[in-house]
This record gives sequence, structure tokens and C-alpha cells, in this order.
Amino acid sequence: MTKNDLKIVFMGTPEFAVETLRALVEGGYNVVAVVTQPDKPVGRHGSVLRAPAVKEYALSVGLPVLQPEKMKDAGFVEQLRSYHADLQVVVAFRMLPEIVWAMPRFGTFNVHAALLPQYRGAAPINWAIINGETETGVTTFFLDHDIDTGKIILQERFPIPDDADVEYVYDGLMHLGAEIALETVDLIISSGGKVSVIPQEEILSAIYSEYSPLPLERGRGRGCQLSIVNCQLKTAPKLFKENCRIDWYQSVKNIYNFVRGLSPVPSAWTTLVPLAETELHTPIDLKIFKTQMASEACEAEPGTLRTVKNRLFVATADAWLEILDLQQAGKKRMTARDFLNGFKNPTEFRLK
Repeated sequence: MTKNDLKIVFMGTPEFAVETLRALVEGGYNVVAVVTQPDKPVGRHGSVLRAPAVKEYALSVGLPVLQPEKMKDAGFVEQLRSYHADLQVVVAFRMLPEIVWAMPRFGTFNVHAALLPQYRGAAPINWAIINGETETGVTTFFLDHDIDTGKIILQERFPIPDDADVEYVYDGLMHLGAEIALETVDLIISSGGKVSVIPQEEILSAIYSEYSPLPLERGRGRGCQLSIVNCQLKTAPKLFKENCRIDWYQSVKNIYNFVRGLSPVPSAWTTLVPLAETELHTPIDLKIFKTQMASEACEAEPGTLRTVKNRLFVATADAWLEILDLQQAGKKRMTARDFLNGFKNPTEFRLK
């Protein structure tokens, strides 16, 4: 079997998925159709429809695009079946029903932006940074009935620098995900669909038994050991505004990681409240994009502000944190210096 013989249906929506689709198309793989989300209304009145990034790219290279409202819709299922796909590749898409993921003869694999079984869920990049991980990665696995629980095919690791934010890791994993997707397709082609896999249950057993090395085949003829030592299973639930609010009673390191784990989107936020309520001073929501840990310990109440030569600091549970970039509601992102130039007497406020 060659790449021309293997019919692929690609499923994805955002920019993160485009990189993998582009790699497949430019690599000469036989992508016969693309499935993505319906166009979304945007603008103040929702009168303008915006196409998903995957749709825009697919149309630019002449690929047919399917945009079902419901994945179980009989008309969509029949249309999908008409392409006679041998394999489906999924990147950053919705949960699929069995009638869809089980359709191709070689199954459906997903590219997940984490080292499964760690960080199952909708926001793996954010939560890895929030939790202060020093590395993450990408995983390809065959879909099954539950979210992110299928048998693992390949994994590649990616280091997270101490000062990296979501944008940096997102970009790195986007390109790494495209590479591992092609490696996975090549494995499926060369093996006739009989690739070596590892059930995630085996890795979970290693987690709970404190130590157990598990061999995990990787592409390009290499091998690796997936070793887990005293490791706690972590998840990556969807992010909402409520769980993006900064708790200033946390340690300075935790808050620093929290901010960079949400920057630039969806962004960590807090409320600037006056120490004394007046008609002139009302609460203001602030998005915090970039901070820097100060070595100086503090005994001030968490959320207390202080300024030092056009620099803005906030007290945490154990040390001062410097705010570098922020955005006031209704305004553009700016440096703390610019914010202080236009905001008088900041120490009459605190962050909550």
C-alpha cells in the first residue's frame, strides 16, 4: 500500500489543525474530504458568518468540505460513507459517535496535545503550563467510546521553558503534531493497519504502582521508554471565565504559572477594587498577560498593590509579583508602565 492508495478523511476546526492538514496535502497523501464545524456568526449582531480555519485552507486547495450540525445526522453519515475512507485523522475537533469513528477499515486516530493519559480533556496545553510542567508533548491514539482514552500509537515530547506561555507551546505542539500525524499515517501504511499500540490502562497501572517502564514505539525507527515515577494523573477540563480568575492567596509561583498558562487566551483576570468605595472609584476588570516573580518576600495582604518607579507589583501569599502586561476592560493590551501613566493613585486600589 502507498500513500496514494490510502483514502483519508480529515477532521478538525482551528488553526492548530490546519498545520496537520497542510502537511498531509503537501506531503502527497490522499485526503479525499474534510469535516469541520459549521461557520460561526460573529460581530455585534451575529450577522456575519466566519468559516473555520480548516475550511478556509481546505477550499483553497480544492478539497470537499462537510460541515454537519450533528455528527449522527443520517444524511451526513451517508455522505461521509460515500468517500470510502480507509482512515480518518482528527485534530482539535468534537467528540465523534461510534458510527463515525468506526467507519474506516483502519479506524480513526486523534492527535492530542499532551502525553496521554496525562491531561485528557479540552485544554491540555493550558493546564500543563498552569501546573508548572517542564515538558508536555503530543500523542496519537485510536478513538474509542470515551474521550482521550484510546490505545496510544506514538508520542513525542516537547520541553516547556520556565517563561513560556500558551502561544509558545501551542505553536510548538502544532508543528510537532503535524509531524507525528504523518509518522502515524506512514506506520499504518507500512503495517497494513496493524500498528503496535499501548492501552492507556497499562500506563495508568504504572502511575498507580509508582514505577514501571513501558516500551512505546516511535516514528523514524526509534524506541523510547515511557517511565512514570510517583506520578499523579492530571486532567485538562474546559476553561471558562470563572476558572480563569486569579486567586491572589496562592503562592507567587502558582500565580505566575497560572497567568502564563492562560496567556494570551483565554487570559487570566482579576478585579481592581477601591480600598474605599466612592462614586469616582468603581471596580475595574483587568486581564493579566505577563508577570515576573520578585525574590522579595512580602507580608502584605494578598492583592495589595505597590509601585516602584513606574513598575507595578502585587502581593501574593508569599512574595511580590510584578505585573508586566495587562489590559483594562474596554481598552487595548498595554505595559504596566503605560497603565500607570494613565491611572493615578493605583495604591488606593487592590486586586481581588
